[in-house]
Amino acid sequence: MVANAVRLDDRLSGFSTEALKAEILSLIKDRDAEPLKEKVAFHKNELAPYFEELQRRNPYPAVEDQIPVVLGVWTPVWSTIPFHDALPGRLHDCSYQIFRDNGYYANIARYAPGNRYSLLKKLSAFLVAYDFMVMQKFEVRDGEWFIQNVAIEQKFGRRIIPLTIERAANWFDTVLRSRWEELTEKTALPKELKLENLDKNTVKKFEKTYLAIPKFEHLYVDHDFRVVKTQREAKQRPSYTIAVRRK
Repeated sequence: MVANAVRLDDRLSGFSTEALKAEILSLIKDRDAEPLKEKVAFHKNELAPYFEELQRRNPYPAVEDQIPVVLGVWTPVWSTIPFHDALPGRLHDCSYQIFRDNGYYANIARYAPGNRYSLLKKLSAFLVAYDFMVMQKFEVRDGEWFIQNVAIEQKFGRRIIPLTIERAANWFDTVLRSRWEELTEKTALPKELKLENLDKNTVKKFEKTYLAIPKFEHLYVDHDFRVVKTQREAKQRPSYTIAVRRK
C-alpha cells in the first residue's frame, strides 16, 4: 500500500497543474450524490494524494491574497460536508457559493425531492422547489480565514422556474441590502435556530453547523478552481470541497 502511494505521488509530481485539476474533475464526475460514507472513503483512498500535490503548488498560499481571487460565483462539484445534503433532492447544478467584495458570501442551493424520477420530472411544472441560503461574513484574522454564519433565508417556488446564477445572485444581493443594518450590527448568533416548514430533526442538523464557527482553509485556489478544507470542531473529521468558477 505504501509503495503504491509513493508511485502515485511520483506520477502526480510529473503532472502539470492543469492536468492535475482535470484528473480530479474526471475522478469525481457524477460522484457527488454518493452517500457521505463512500465520499469520505473516496477522499482517503483516491483524492488525498491529488489534494496534497495541489497544495504544494498553491499559487496563493497567503490568505490575504486569496480574497480577491475567490470573489464571484462558484459551484461545489464534490464535497464531504454533511450539511450539503441534510435535505433530500439537492440540484447540484443549482448550488452556488457567491463571494462579494463587501465581506459577505452565500451558500445557496435548490432542493427538489424526487427530481431523478421520470414521472415527477413530467410533473415538475406543478411541483414545489425549496431554495435555501446561508449567508456568511468573512475576513482575515491572524493570517487565517474567519467565517461566521449571519443569516438563513428560505423560499418556495415552482420548479419550472430555474434557479439560475442571476436569480441566485439577485436573491443574495437583495436580502443583503434589506438586512444590511441588522447584519452589520449583529455581534452574536442566536442560541437556537428557527426555520419554518422544516421538521425538528432537520432543524437540529442545521443548527449544529450554523451556530459553529468553522476552521476554513484553501488547500489550493486559483481563479477557476478551489479545494477547501473545513472543520467545525477540533475533534470532528475535516470536510473537503471542490469548487469550480461559474462567473
